[in-house]
Amino acid sequence: MTTKKGFTVLEIIIVATFASLLLILFFIQKSNLDAMKRDEDRKTAINAMYYALEESFYKDHKYYPESISEDNIKVIDPALWTDPLGFNLGDPASSYSYEPANCTDGKCKEYTLKADLEKEDAYIKYNRN
Repeated sequence: MTTKKGFTVLEIIIVATFASLLLILFFIQKSNLDAMKRDEDRKTAINAMYYALEESFYKDHKYYPESISEDNIKVIDPALWTDPLGFNLGDPASSYSYEPANCTDGKCKEYTLKADLEKEDAYIKYNRN
């Protein structure tokens, strides 16, 4: 009796199905990790803006500005003004927002900094003073 060497069609289908499932799980997990990294980048940027406002701008001026940008907050890395998807603070599509409150003549007493996150609720910082 002669035996043929090789795999049956059923064995190949089972291995291909298993490999496909592993690839799908890999790409789902990679997508989740990428989103978590973008969320961490957003939190880092909001924290940098917050500390720049509190430790630099407010200490020098005793008020908060009506808007923030790299023109009036020069102490942080200019790349932090752009969110991980490439939109600048102030752009309607940006995941970052700055909302001043109680403003008179361009001088504000309060503000809210916010980053919309993908895997968590929004990350919000309020003025300290």
